[in-house]
Amino acid sequence: MRKIYPVRNKPPQAAAAVPKAGRISNGIYLDYAATTPVDKRVLKVMNAYFADKFGNPGSLHFFGQEATAALDLSRETVAKAIGADFSEIIFTGSATEANNLALRGVVKALIPKTHNSSSLRSSEPNGLKPKIIVSSIEHESVLETARNLEKEGIEVVYLPVSREGLINLKELKSYLDEQTVLVSVMYANNEIGIIQPISEISKVVKGFNSKILVHTDAVQAFQYLNCDVNKLGVDLMTLSAHK
Repeated sequence: MRKIYPVRNKPPQAAAAVPKAGRISNGIYLDYAATTPVDKRVLKVMNAYFADKFGNPGSLHFFGQEATAALDLSRETVAKAIGADFSEIIFTGSATEANNLALRGVVKALIPKTHNSSSLRSSEPNGLKPKIIVSSIEHESVLETARNLEKEGIEVVYLPVSREGLINLKELKSYLDEQTVLVSVMYANNEIGIIQPISEISKVVKGFNSKILVHTDAVQAFQYLNCDVNKLGVDLMTLSAHK
């Protein structure tokens, strides 16, 4: 006869305690470089949008416009914090998506849609393939995107770093040429914490050719370093709310 167990009890087979994987009694979380809990002040503000003000910002009705207003305020706040224009702020689902968009977006904008991956050519009159330069210790979201672009025929230079993790500005300059369309260097490294001289990097790049775009992954830097895009001289910057 089949036994029926009360809900509050466990069947005999499940009597043995299951190890709590990944949980440490009285543990201290020290991996804030990876992610952080939501600040209680942020959660307090967001709760209204999780429950009451849940309209689709793409809708024209009142509920949608209410959500749009909240997004616009957020966009304005972020823009003010980094010295950018309101219209320059683009929200994405993650920093990985933002890095991907920065690299791929710039490159794809320079490739005529009529060309396939085996015959990529820049839209510039010289007809050269676009070239991007990234540091060799970028976040994987940048490196993987760069590797993927290589498979599509884009030239990629992986700039080496010193033992301390810093790029050499003279070496960077030596790699710049008329094919270069983008230089991407992380502001503060997520693993070793090294801080790259982004403003100096921008001066080198813009001094060679002002049309070359400069991107920096500033996910780890925003809370601690000056991220004014004008002072840094960057065209594209990646930030992340959960850091």
